[in-house]
Amino acid sequence: MAKYLVETYYTCTFKVNHYLDDINETELKNLEKRDDGKFEVLDVKLDNRKTKSLDPNNNKVIDNKKIDIAIDNNKKNSTNLENIIKNNNSSEKSGKRFSMPDRRKGYIQKATIGDHKVYLHTGEYEDGKIGEIFIDTSKEGELVKALMNNFAIAVSLGLQYGVPLDEFINAFVGTKFEPSGKVHGNDRILSASSILDYIFRELAISYQNREDLAHTPSIGGGENLGADDKNSEHQNQLLKIVKDLTSKGFVRNNYQKNLVDLSDVKISLKGKK
Repeated sequence: MAKYLVETYYTCTFKVNHYLDDINETELKNLEKRDDGKFEVLDVKLDNRKTKSLDPNNNKVIDNKKIDIAIDNNKKNSTNLENIIKNNNSSEKSGKRFSMPDRRKGYIQKATIGDHKVYLHTGEYEDGKIGEIFIDTSKEGELVKALMNNFAIAVSLGLQYGVPLDEFINAFVGTKFEPSGKVHGNDRILSASSILDYIFRELAISYQNREDLAHTPSIGGGENLGADDKNSEHQNQLLKIVKDLTSKGFVRNNYQKNLVDLSDVKISLKGKK
C-alpha cells in the first residue's frame, strides 16, 4: 500500500452561534464573513475515498470497497493485537509467584487422628500470611506419604501464586476418608472426617479466625480479645513488635494471652569482683 495515496473526504455538519445586537437583512447576509461565532459540531460522516497511484509504472486502479475491507481488517488485527497484549500483561501480573523468604516464621502442630500421627508444618511471609505447608504422617505406606507431600507442595504453590486460603478451606473441609475419628493433641479440633478435613480446619482457625469450624471456644474470649488486641496495638508498642516477630498461626491472634509484660520488672546485674 506504500505505492498508493489515499484521500479521505468527510462531511461535517455543524452550527454557529452568533450574538447580534440588531437583526436586519444586512447583518444576516454578512454572517458567513463573521468570525466571532461559536462552533458546535453536530455530525461527522465519511463521504468518499479516492486512490491515486504514486508509481508511474503502475496503472492499476483499486476500488473503494477493497480499500475499505483492507482498512477494516487492519483495524480488527490491531484491536486483536491490543487485546492479546492486554491479556498477556494481566496474566503475567496475576501469574506472578511470591516466593517465601529464606528465613521464615511458622509453627508445627502435632495431632493424632485415630491411631495415626499427623504433623502439620506451616511457613509464613513477613506479614504473617501463610505461604506454604508440609504434611508428615506415620503408619502410612510410601505411596500415601509421597501423595501427601506432593499435595502439600501443590497447595503451597497455589498460596504463593495468590490463591486465597479460603478456596482451599471450602474445597477440602468436610472430605471423608480414613483415617478419621477423634483428634488428640489439638485444643480446638476434637474430631475430623479425614486428614485433609483436620488440616484445613486447623489452618482456617489459625489464619482465618474461622470459629465456626472449631469445636471448642477460643481461649481468652474470642471477639472481645480481638477488640482488646486492637486497642492495645495503638497503646503498646511492645505488642506490635511481638506481632511482627511471632507466628500468627502459632498464637492464633491471642497475643495478650501469650505476652508477658516485663516493663515493671527491675533486674540488677552485678559483676564479680
